[in-house]
Amino acid sequence: MSPFLDLPPLSAAQFAAIEDRVAALLHTSADVIVTQGEALLPLEAAIRGAAHPGSTALNIVTGPYGQTFGNWLRSCGAEVVDLAVPFDGAVSAGQVARALAADPGIDFVSLVHAEAATGNTNPVAEIAAVVRAHGALLMLDAVASVAAEPLLTDEWGVDLCVIGGQKAMGGPAGVSAVSVSERAWERIAANPAAPRRSYLSLLDWKERWTDAGRTVLPHAPAQLEMLALDACLDRIEADTLASTIARHRAAAAATRAGVRALGTLAPYVHRDEHAAPVATTVRTPSGLHAAELVGRLDPALPVQPGGGPLAAGMLRVNHYGTAASLETVRSVLTALADALPGTDSARATAAAAEAWDATVAAV
Repeated sequence: MSPFLDLPPLSAAQFAAIEDRVAALLHTSADVIVTQGEALLPLEAAIRGAAHPGSTALNIVTGPYGQTFGNWLRSCGAEVVDLAVPFDGAVSAGQVARALAADPGIDFVSLVHAEAATGNTNPVAEIAAVVRAHGALLMLDAVASVAAEPLLTDEWGVDLCVIGGQKAMGGPAGVSAVSVSERAWERIAANPAAPRRSYLSLLDWKERWTDAGRTVLPHAPAQLEMLALDACLDRIEADTLASTIARHRAAAAATRAGVRALGTLAPYVHRDEHAAPVATTVRTPSGLHAAELVGRLDPALPVQPGGGPLAAGMLRVNHYGTAASLETVRSVLTALADALPGTDSARATAAAAEAWDATVAAV
């Protein structure tokens, strides 16, 4: 008998309990809807629910997902103001405040907390404060930050917070979630262009599930993915969220220190405070294509070339879930040293261990 087949049905009570556990992870008392698909589903649902002709959105672009959000916002008929910064750094709250002051009509802000594709992370608490002072709604893509860095949804004033299970949570890609504040629900309900009778409709979920008492599921749940999500929450709870976050921070700090010690590589994100704990991006030497370097490594290692226009000159070292360990960091650095002539793996792994210990001690 396969452990993946012939399972008893997932009940509405189990589904609701998982939603409640996600809400606790997000530190929110707002409604949480667990969506049956990869995180692009609730991200697009949130944008199409809140954006419409006549609205003005500030779209903060610090990586490829910000570019995607801008395309969705424009397709909804919203006027879009892009605030784009170099992908090797972070946006500041001051930059956001200036953009909002320049266009008082902005009523929606989209922001990525951490960009796994570029390895940067943005100061959400400070940005959220200026967005709330302006009176706009804030949608946060926290897919690559949840379980890797603090995420205080209610305290920061995030109106729409989207997560997925496949990165720092170490879980499935086929299930995701969004928390929706009261202000966001009011905005979506007032939008005549918000999706209805659609897989992208958050209002359908609210009316048929949340407001109906969460006793009858609107459709058959993705059972395996829901059980895997529940298992990831078990693991985070057993490890504690604080320890899980500390491991990811330490893994990123250790990788950055080790890469610098190798000498032939360099972190893609220049400043340590702008580097995301979930993934470390690395610049490859001039003339060496990232895919060629990855091809020299053990495919079991959590290393891949960058995507799109970054593919030629960037490596990404993922610290997803259990890969956020000193052992994994050492294995990656040793493999890179073996693949690059003139590098010293002992020096790199020693630097990584020192950075790991210092980061854990500081948390």
